[in-house]
Amino acid sequence: MQDSNTENLVFKTEALVSFISRFVTLTPGDLVITGTPPGVGCFRKPPLYLKRGDVVECEIDEIGCISNTVQ
Repeated sequence: MQDSNTENLVFKTEALVSFISRFVTLTPGDLVITGTPPGVGCFRKPPLYLKRGDVVECEIDEIGCISNTVQ
């Protein structure tokens, strides 16, 4: 239900990495959690929540997509 990309982040990727690097050493494989794009189910009218059988996909262009089915 949510669809966005890094162009819509409040803080740009380069700025986030620069800021975080002031406090910790980032290494390959580290994750930077940036939050969620608009469209969160609990704020929809009526609210919409994940249910058994729904599929959640997260994609990074030129890297790939991870897909998980809600159980």
